[in-house]
Amino acid sequence: MIKQFSIGVISPILIILTLLASCSFKTSQVSAEEESLLLYPGGDFYPVTEFNHNFLNETPKNVVLFIGDGMGLTQIHAAMIANGGSLFLNNFRHIGFTTTHSYSSFVTGSAEAATAIASGVKTYGGAIGVDPDTNAVKTILHKAIEKGLSTGLISTSAITHATPAAFIAHQPDRKMYEEIAGDFLKYEIDLLIGGGLRHFGERSDGQNLLLKLNDKGYQIYHKLYEIAAAKSGKLVGLTADEHNGRVDQRGYVLPVATESALNILSENEKGFFVMIEGSQIDWAGHENNIVYLIEEMLDFDKAIGRALEFAEMNKETLIIVASDHETGGMTIHDGCYKAGMVKANFATPKHTGVLVPIFAYGPGAHLFTGFMDNTDIHNVIEELLFRLD
Repeated sequence: MIKQFSIGVISPILIILTLLASCSFKTSQVSAEEESLLLYPGGDFYPVTEFNHNFLNETPKNVVLFIGDGMGLTQIHAAMIANGGSLFLNNFRHIGFTTTHSYSSFVTGSAEAATAIASGVKTYGGAIGVDPDTNAVKTILHKAIEKGLSTGLISTSAITHATPAAFIAHQPDRKMYEEIAGDFLKYEIDLLIGGGLRHFGERSDGQNLLLKLNDKGYQIYHKLYEIAAAKSGKLVGLTADEHNGRVDQRGYVLPVATESALNILSENEKGFFVMIEGSQIDWAGHENNIVYLIEEMLDFDKAIGRALEFAEMNKETLIIVASDHETGGMTIHDGCYKAGMVKANFATPKHTGVLVPIFAYGPGAHLFTGFMDNTDIHNVIEELLFRLD
């Protein structure tokens, strides 16, 4: 039976917090400009649903991999406070931690971290789908295509950006956006949604990859309502010339794209694999901007909610929520569950090397617990999805 979370089912500590008549706000020693970046005053709460944990089998037919770029535990806690104490993430009972170091550095970047998650291979900084010797590596998406599964990539950044690119392209440098766009046409991926239109249609080599995609049978859309209305077939949704804007500019691209993708990809009776990235959690961390960060985290959580709705009905879908690294060295200095207020600080505008969380819901979720390396994410998905002995 579906029911809404109340704060009371989450933690006795939160029960005490909600009984407080008001929350205290500590005096800040920072400037007004800094305060505007470090204080989230609160906003509207959205309802969160509790989902059943009844699945058909012990292994999944479908895998939905969410990657919160730059997302650490503190970012998650900040979003939880901002929504009154609960998130769709509260549905995930199986929780672990992953190490993130790359082949070349203890503190990783998104390109090499995504390559490790996608392929199980550690590589150097900036590498897209290649090993330390720049040899192409096969990713979980490539393997899914070979097995006849449907596949998709979704991002709030350009679809040619580091994280989505690492699942399908093979390039020595993440900045080779036009070359990465060309790699998308080499594989029979079913669905792409993100920014990056100019890397396909306004290229320095004069090619128009949109025409080539059209020749390959893709529906090509640029508006969110078009993506929302799509029900079947191969789809490319390029929603911005470069990157999508913030939530108030782009709208609910991520939740809508998630729902459309799951409906389309699930038409394949063999199953599907899709990676969905909340890219701009990382960008907000780089800017040390708590308002931006919470907006992105809540948008990401709403997309997770759409996936949970699908998975509960489907009963054969594993949802994994992972992170490539933490950004900003974020801490929480004060907060109020009742008001949704969060006061934060950051140690750096860069990435950090701390452990990041991983969550799982669905058949096989129990394998994503304890301490893992980021390469283990690929290895476990491969074992589950392709029933390896």
